[in-house]
Amino acid sequence: MANGPQTSWYINLNKAPWTPPGWVFGAAWTTIMICFSIYMAYLYKALPNATVLGLFSIQFVLNIIWNYIFFNQHLVGFGLTIITLLTFVVAVFTFSFIKKMKIKTILVLPYLIWLCIATSLNAYVLLNN
Repeated sequence: MANGPQTSWYINLNKAPWTPPGWVFGAAWTTIMICFSIYMAYLYKALPNATVLGLFSIQFVLNIIWNYIFFNQHLVGFGLTIITLLTFVVAVFTFSFIKKMKIKTILVLPYLIWLCIATSLNAYVLLNN
C-alpha cells in the first residue's frame, strides 16, 4: 500500500463516521487472515479441487489489487467495484460450502463481516468526496 492509509490523500478524505481508528485495521486483518487460513485448510482438506483453489485465487487477487487501486491509484469507484466482487467471492465461500464445513463456517464470518464494513466505507468515500 506504500503507506496509503497514512498519506495526506487518505487522511484528508471525508470518511464515514463509522470508520474505525487505524489500529483496528491491523488487529482486524490479523484475526481475519488467521481465521480464513484455518478455514481454507479445512475446506481444501474436505474438498481438494480446482473450484476451491480457483475461488481462493480470485479472492487473493481481488484482496491485493483493491489496496493498490484504492490507496495508490485513488480510483475510489473502481475500488468499490473490486471490493464488492471480493465480498461476493467471500460470500460464496461462506454459503456454498456451509453444508460441508458446518460449524467451521464461523471461521469465514469475520472476513465477510469486515468486507461488508469496508465496502460501506469505500462507498461513503466515493459518494462524499
